[in-house]
Amino acid sequence: MKRTVAPFRADHVGSLLRPAALKQAREQRARGEIDAQALRAVEDREIKRIIARQEDIGLQGITDGEFRRSWWHLDFLWGLDGVEREVLKQGISFAGVQTRAEGARITGKVGFSSHPMLDHFAFLQANATRLPKVTIPSPSAIYGRMGRKAIDDTAYRADQMDAFFHDVGAAYSKAVRAFADAGCRYLQLDEVYIAMLCDPNFREQLRQRGDDPVRLGEIFADLINAAIADIPSDMVITMHLCRGNYRSTFQGSGGYEPVAELLFNRIKVHGYFMEYDTDRAGGFEPLRLLPKDRTAVLGLVTTKSGQLEDRDAVLRRIDEASRHASLEQLCLSPQCGFASTEEGNTLAEDDQWAKLTLVSDIARTVWG
Repeated sequence: MKRTVAPFRADHVGSLLRPAALKQAREQRARGEIDAQALRAVEDREIKRIIARQEDIGLQGITDGEFRRSWWHLDFLWGLDGVEREVLKQGISFAGVQTRAEGARITGKVGFSSHPMLDHFAFLQANATRLPKVTIPSPSAIYGRMGRKAIDDTAYRADQMDAFFHDVGAAYSKAVRAFADAGCRYLQLDEVYIAMLCDPNFREQLRQRGDDPVRLGEIFADLINAAIADIPSDMVITMHLCRGNYRSTFQGSGGYEPVAELLFNRIKVHGYFMEYDTDRAGGFEPLRLLPKDRTAVLGLVTTKSGQLEDRDAVLRRIDEASRHASLEQLCLSPQCGFASTEEGNTLAEDDQWAKLTLVSDIARTVWG
């Protein structure tokens, strides 16, 4: 039952804790004490180090830890045509904490010309001996966070939202194809706003700002399908479902049942990285709808604390999940990235590697 194609039996979401040397270099760059080339040299060195560490553990899908980014989503969105960096009055609220006050504003027609992350992938590909994996925000990220408030009327009027979503889908299609043309065969879309539809409080917030949660979920699903409409036959696209991950806090709660039909019947990705580290994600029952040709990667190991999971407890959870979907359709990973933003979650690097090693060891036990 060992898998030779992504997603792998032992996999991970993508982001890794930034080491002290990288954090220091980024701070020095922000103060103007070093130039961009010096920062790049530190990034290169640290990315090579964590590539080797992932491969030593036995992982088959290798990322650059998102070490060249500040945010899981904004760095990508800022690279699209028509999108600009914005300083907000306040950050986004998580459980007991707020993010940095940065966002993305749509000031022109959304499009894709090129992107710095294509170079990031090229470096990863050149230095990994196993399959390099790209992570980018799902297309819902451009609208889900702020809604209509983030769009200038000069770019798209309120009566032009169909054109806006069409342009977003087209831009993403070009972006995904550009990664494919660069050699990428494993790409993950990080999807927060469909997962947040599991939370009744978030659905009410959408209604209050003038959005229909049901219709918006359908739009987000269709954007994903548009993004992956022009991929090579040997390219694997997965999506990671997240209810928020910032400094070990979260935004939403709720099981997958409200979006299960959307996920498994409307969206055409090859696999799903699904948070299952706490009861905030509900039970495994929605996996009964998982199509036979898709894979669910069970996020049973939390990235929000350094406490190492009990091996037998994880094995029991996998057994429980296999009552709703075939064991052959299942894989294992941490529930999210370890550092969705450069601040990272509140655990040590040693804790991070211990968790990834545990995932790899358990996968060998279960699937061989």
